[in-house]
Amino acid sequence: MNNSEIYISCFKTSLSIDQENWDNLEYNSVPEWDSIGHMSLIAELEEKFKISIDTDDIVDFSSFKKGKTILKKYKVEF
Repeated sequence: MNNSEIYISCFKTSLSIDQENWDNLEYNSVPEWDSIGHMSLIAELEEKFKISIDTDDIVDFSSFKKGKTILKKYKVEF
């Protein structure tokens, strides 16, 4: 799997959702992406990409698109 596929699989696994248009997904736009789902997503991303995401970035992680930008800071390329 490439990083884009891993990224999507993290959303699917941690939030138990399947989207057609991932780029439009934002925090609280679906019931599954609430505060608990958010922390589950962060944990999944940290595990899969073997990184530790800073608290400020966790708070700023507000959409699928924004998440890609944040992960690039941790040398995850898409």
